Amino acid sequence: MALPNSLTPAFAGAATTCAGNGLARFAFVPLFPALVTAGWVTGAQAGALGAANLAGYLLGALSAQIVGRRLGTRPALGAGMAGLVVSLALCAIPGGVFWLLPWRFLAGVAAGILMSLAGPAAQRAAPPSLRGTASGIVMGGVAAGIAAGALAVPLLLLVGPSTAWLGLAGLVALLWIYAQPRFPADPGGRADGGKPPLMPFLLLAYALSGAGLVPHMIYLADFAARGFGLGVTVGSGIWLIFGLGGMAGTLLGGRAADRLGGAAAARIGLAVQVTALVLALVPWWPALIVSALAGGFAAVGISAITLAWARELAGPATGALWVRATVSFAVTQAAMGFGFAALFGATGESHHAVFLGGLIFSVLGLAATLAPHRR
Repeated sequence: MALPNSLTPAFAGAATTCAGNGLARFAFVPLFPALVTAGWVTGAQAGALGAANLAGYLLGALSAQIVGRRLGTRPALGAGMAGLVVSLALCAIPGGVFWLLPWRFLAGVAAGILMSLAGPAAQRAAPPSLRGTASGIVMGGVAAGIAAGALAVPLLLLVGPSTAWLGLAGLVALLWIYAQPRFPADPGGRADGGKPPLMPFLLLAYALSGAGLVPHMIYLADFAARGFGLGVTVGSGIWLIFGLGGMAGTLLGGRAADRLGGAAAARIGLAVQVTALVLALVPWWPALIVSALAGGFAAVGISAITLAWARELAGPATGALWVRATVSFAVTQAAMGFGFAALFGATGESHHAVFLGGLIFSVLGLAATLAPHRR
């Protein structure tokens, strides 16, 4: 009985990452073309909505520790879930881009807070031997949300975009009901003690990984649908495979960190990410299926690994180091989101150019994990 009870906060944390990143953030990928087709926004305006979400995520990550200290762990996580429900529900009103922008920004803020606080809180509640597993469970929520969104959104869109937004709000509300009484409320949840080590190579590796993952996280489905001419349905299926790969990557990544240590597990994760980018450049569409699986494995798994690595290096100051890592990841993702969009346009919408750029950043991230590390 001790094992399930000790990991209960981790499953509550998984519900938050499923809601904040998996649903509120990544379910926008299949919603993007539907909003344009329905005339809610133009393509450029839909891109602005994605940028607003990334900007909000960065602000949420930056403010997470302040919110956690002032409210406490359980109230802060509950407030983040409430923000998601409100933002998604209000997006169901077709008020145009200026109506949708603040609510997509709010969803990003809430997701950033949840991502920054849930993992360290779950680790504090887990036995030392299971902290990597706990981080894997928490980050597995992201992959589960990606898969759930890939399945639910196309069905909800049969009725219309408003139904899709409300359906996502309902799913998040159900996750909130499950997670709220299971969030940890330990005294340490208000603020981790001690000043965290700087650990530049951990931060650099995670930031470069985030930059290298942008092509998969934005262009993967479009690569299948338009790049290879396979159509929107197949593109959604490729995105589902990405989510399934993420589910495997988080659980196995956390266990690898427990057994091998954070740095070694990070090398494995970045090596898988590099492989995924290489496969995406192969001019044969079945390779994209394997690329999606490996990309999902790396994309969500690297977060579980980095969280476990931070705990290994920072101890009681894990929360502060994890927030720094989350911020560095968010900054590079936001910057390269705009950068790759410019590259995509300048090269006549060349998917290969974007994925080659992602490969370069991923190789640099792998190199950062090979640098000597000291506690």
